[in-house]
Amino acid sequence: MNGTQWIIFILIIQVIHFLGTWKLYVKAGRKAWEAAIPIYNGVVLMKIINRPWWWVLLLFIPIINLLMFPVVWVETIRSFGKNKLTDTWAVILTLGFYIYYINYAEDVKYIEDRDLKPRTGLGEWVSSIVFAIVAATFVHTYFIQPYVIPTGSLERTLRIGDFLFVSKFHYGARVPMTTLAAPMVHDTLPGLKKRSYIADVDPATYKTSWKNKLQLPYMRLPGFNTVKKNDIVVFSLPSDTLYQFFRAEKAVKKPIDKKSNYVKRCVGTPGDSLAVIDGFVHINGKKLQLSDRAKVMYDYTIYGQNGVSSRLLAEVDATDYIRKYIAGNISQEQYNALSGFVLGANRTPDGKVELITREKGIPTEVIRQLRLSLTEEKPRSRTANLTDEMVARLKDEQSIDSVVMTNEGRGVYGGAYPQKPNFYPWNNDNFGPIYLPEEGATVEIDYKTIPLYKKIIRDYEYNDVKVTGEKVYINGEEANSYTFKQDYYWMMGDNRDHSEDSRTWGYVPANHIVGKPVFLWLSFDNFKEGLVNWRPRWDRIFTTVGGSGEPVSYLKYFLMLLGGWFVFDFFRKRRKKNS
Repeated sequence: MNGTQWIIFILIIQVIHFLGTWKLYVKAGRKAWEAAIPIYNGVVLMKIINRPWWWVLLLFIPIINLLMFPVVWVETIRSFGKNKLTDTWAVILTLGFYIYYINYAEDVKYIEDRDLKPRTGLGEWVSSIVFAIVAATFVHTYFIQPYVIPTGSLERTLRIGDFLFVSKFHYGARVPMTTLAAPMVHDTLPGLKKRSYIADVDPATYKTSWKNKLQLPYMRLPGFNTVKKNDIVVFSLPSDTLYQFFRAEKAVKKPIDKKSNYVKRCVGTPGDSLAVIDGFVHINGKKLQLSDRAKVMYDYTIYGQNGVSSRLLAEVDATDYIRKYIAGNISQEQYNALSGFVLGANRTPDGKVELITREKGIPTEVIRQLRLSLTEEKPRSRTANLTDEMVARLKDEQSIDSVVMTNEGRGVYGGAYPQKPNFYPWNNDNFGPIYLPEEGATVEIDYKTIPLYKKIIRDYEYNDVKVTGEKVYINGEEANSYTFKQDYYWMMGDNRDHSEDSRTWGYVPANHIVGKPVFLWLSFDNFKEGLVNWRPRWDRIFTTVGGSGEPVSYLKYFLMLLGGWFVFDFFRKRRKKNS
């Protein structure tokens, strides 16, 4: 809906409200016309039901209002003596239209001094739960939202199993665009595996369906920060292919605010010229200087004349390397028992069995339990994922001859954006240069450059784009330039060789920005191996995401404060009891 359509929709709601309540306003000692004045009628209604005036504000806040409307309906009928459970269900299931029946068909009396306290324990419990959900949804939607890191694209800056608080107010909270959605969940209802919202987008035309006519336009509340280079940012995945999170299917079109949320580092801002040269980001011709907390990882090949041991790689905490075990013989039953650890097996030329695993290998207790005789290979060269600190430690080892970063060569196409190898033979290590559009900027376009901007013009700014021969048509008219309607950013993972990011799917529009991670409140190793295997990373718990220098845990200070509160509360209650 555009602005005019929303005004018309709100006026229709006001007419519906007036027709269904004006007699009740009169019975409550008010004037009939007071039920017809937008906003003012809400303030008057709050007086009638003996609730604070600021409840009216909650009725205009997207998502929050979905919770508040049923509450107001119930409070309205109870103000006129309708306290039975059947009345409550009737007004909720009819979406408030039961009030019409009370307004016209029943001779009800207004209860001016109605007791607002629930009459039963169950009623009080339900009331407390409802308002707890309202408060939590308000905070969750407009201020702070909890997230967990599920993938390793930002290792080791943010790790799998990190639990974060993400600030919505730093960049300004994005007002929910999808107005008919379940509170406190994102795109999928837990357990039911169904969409949590009522909206749809036609994947062929990129236009909203009838279900989506109540979509709000993009709006963002004022913030006190803008997205800067080096910021870690949560955003809605522009090229979303997840109907449910963690379940990849064919490409689907979701409303912007229901797209899967990703977290990456912003390495390029609007107006920049960005290039990746031999794995390193360059902005406007200069190498990007990263934050000192950025633990960037790359794949390296490690060489050692006498072999590179898994023990050494484990000592430096390297990841994403392969281990190989040689077994003289192994039964099918034994192999089946190893299925949770082994990636595959090969038969060697001398008839032995080669078992291939990830870096964690096969646990010693499992080898003993299966009575296996295994010898681990110690190859002269191995590839592993390393930070700068890990590289320095390996280079100091006498058994290591060299540690060399792996790179895809320049001019070698590696599937990178915009996936046009004839014009742009780019890969993750050598990419660009590419211009990051800013709002109001104009670029020249032709059949060679349109692949860079087609996704923006079509998917994010909703124009029809066609290329016929060497001519470009936008909305049916030949075009040789385009002016952008919003800003665009470039997001990349710190785990550079194991991150799907802007190098794969391109620009991140400003209206896809969600928030800024600010605080890490829990962190667990073995996060993907089941709850019983979780191991706390104590040095990461209660640390800030931003800042410089090594993160400092505030856990002990929190525990001290919590302990002090319990002691204070104990003596306060004791003194009150004795007085």
